[in-house]
Amino acid sequence: MQLVVARIGRAHGIKGEVTVEVRTDEPELRLAPGAVLATDPAAAGPLTIETGRVHSGRLLLRFEGVSDRTGAEALRNTLLIAEIDPEELPEGEDEYYDHQLMDLDVVTADGTEVGRITEISHLPTQDLFIVERPDGSEVMIPFVEEIVTEIDLEEQKAVITPPPGLIDDRAEIASSREDATGGDES
Repeated sequence: MQLVVARIGRAHGIKGEVTVEVRTDEPELRLAPGAVLATDPAAAGPLTIETGRVHSGRLLLRFEGVSDRTGAEALRNTLLIAEIDPEELPEGEDEYYDHQLMDLDVVTADGTEVGRITEISHLPTQDLFIVERPDGSEVMIPFVEEIVTEIDLEEQKAVITPPPGLIDDRAEIASSREDATGGDES
């Protein structure tokens, strides 16, 4: 099975290094020197990682056969894809691969059906579940512990406790201000 582990960013320097946007919780395993990765678009690869280092908080990679800035820049926006065993599980207890979460039914704690996970969006601050509702509309649910309280792979469901307004239009609006008129009208 294939797993997207990074997206190549801009070239760094003149010796073929590129920045990468890491999309795996296991970069030391998936993006290590010697790793051979498929690519999207496929014509760009496969790529073999020659070196990797962290510079100013960003991971920089150099690939075999890419030795200058022009070659590195040609790889920009290419997705790096690792081949993994479908039975393999992430190291952490509460960590999941995208393929494990796709198509899970999403329900509230009281059992109300919300929809089905159709996509997982990886943003810099958090991941989002894109959930298709029974009526065909979509809702985005932040994949954070406060909202997604349980992932049950055996039952194929994700249990959520959404804040008011996340999955419905009935947001509770609390105001600490008194009536705008300021009290007595005479």
